[in-house]
Amino acid sequence: MEDCALLSEYIRLAIEMARYEIIEEDKSYFGEIPGFDGLWASGKTLEECRKELQETLEDWLLISLRLNKPVPSVNGIDLSIKDVKEIA
Repeated sequence: MEDCALLSEYIRLAIEMARYEIIEEDKSYFGEIPGFDGLWASGKTLEECRKELQETLEDWLLISLRLNKPVPSVNGIDLSIKDVKEIA
């Protein structure tokens, strides 16, 4: 259960770092998290954008960790998979 709490805290802190802007053409919102290259979301409202950004972050993390790709540390939390030695 401790791992779930750590992941939840990581996501919460990452979302707190998000930057949002209004897209002038249609007054929708665009959001991204600095350090998470290529990760972004949009929505008709700020809350919709924030929710979409969190869902996108969760998916991005799962894929990155599954493929053993590096993920940024957030506020000292490092989710990178360390080498695991097989027990014979």
